Amino acid sequence: MTEILLAAAAGFGTGLSLIVAIGAQNAFVLRQGIRRHAVLAVVAICAVSDAVLITLGVGGVGALVVAFPTMLTVVGLAGGGFLLCYGFLAARRALRPSAMDLTAAPATNRVVLTCLALTWLNPHVYLDTLLLLGTVAAHRGDLRWAFGAGAVLASLCWFAALGFGARLLTGFFARPSSWRVLDGLVAATMVTLGVALVAGAG
Repeated sequence: MTEILLAAAAGFGTGLSLIVAIGAQNAFVLRQGIRRHAVLAVVAICAVSDAVLITLGVGGVGALVVAFPTMLTVVGLAGGGFLLCYGFLAARRALRPSAMDLTAAPATNRVVLTCLALTWLNPHVYLDTLLLLGTVAAHRGDLRWAFGAGAVLASLCWFAALGFGARLLTGFFARPSSWRVLDGLVAATMVTLGVALVAGAG
């Protein structure tokens, strides 16, 4: 039992170290959390997607990514283009900031589609879950599933904390200038990642 718990704890720590890194997905979850709109759906999509990918990685599917590198190239180009467009929209919001209006929010289906795109069109997601976590888990032999379970739990805890905890910043984001800063950071993150993905895929 102790070995299983230690393996799960290692998976939790490793998974958390990869997920917490600043990225397009985290920035989107933060924004939705602050707006208090479709937070449960966004958190669920991110956590379930990670759970699926981590499970596949622990199961050895990562070898397919290595065997078919063209797949990452295609995803990189599509994801890079998407992030550049999203970054442009964030930059436009930063130039014309407004106070937070909890009554005005994009349609839930639009939020869901955006979240799915930010999650599944990012090659780094596959590298982190299918390859990196999958490889580390493989070295643990029979304890690899405990390691994977820990990584899945880390993902769930992080996205739940980020999405539902963001509302604590509501007062801060009641000022237009605060939204200017957030959207400016989101735009910079999206454009940087988008350019990197397109350049890497090309």
